[in-house]
Amino acid sequence: MLKRPDIPVCLRICAGTDGSVTLLLELLTGKKVKVVTLEQKIIKATHDIARLLEIEAGDEVNSRLVTLNAEGTTYVLAKSLAAVKRMPPAVSSDLMRADIPIGRILREHKLETRRDILKMEIVGSDFFGDIPVLSREYNIIYNNRILMWINECFPVDNRWEI
Repeated sequence: MLKRPDIPVCLRICAGTDGSVTLLLELLTGKKVKVVTLEQKIIKATHDIARLLEIEAGDEVNSRLVTLNAEGTTYVLAKSLAAVKRMPPAVSSDLMRADIPIGRILREHKLETRRDILKMEIVGSDFFGDIPVLSREYNIIYNNRILMWINECFPVDNRWEI
């Protein structure tokens, strides 16, 4: 997927990273990246969400939908589901403050984590209109357990020619 010549190089770099996309975007664009929260709430895990996070149905989950923007350009739409019971309280508190990037929260609290990429594909997206998106799903692993499931959608167009 990431070797396709029709996918801009900067997009391939962001989609292929196992680190912070926000930090990478700031380095690539030379601009401050803002997290804009579209929706955030604590929900009870459905059976599907419980299976994704390897928790019990009914457990509390932080559900968050955000965009990553630099000077008016949206680069990423990201949905995250976080198992509240697996988060240190200070991490949970910062996550609820909405407009802080997840990578920054993990770094500031010195959580040793890894990202396991699960799936990557080109799909359609109502959010970006007629523009196809590179969608990737991954887990953030903490203490050998799934802390978060994240789906990021990157529009495949010329905004990546930076």
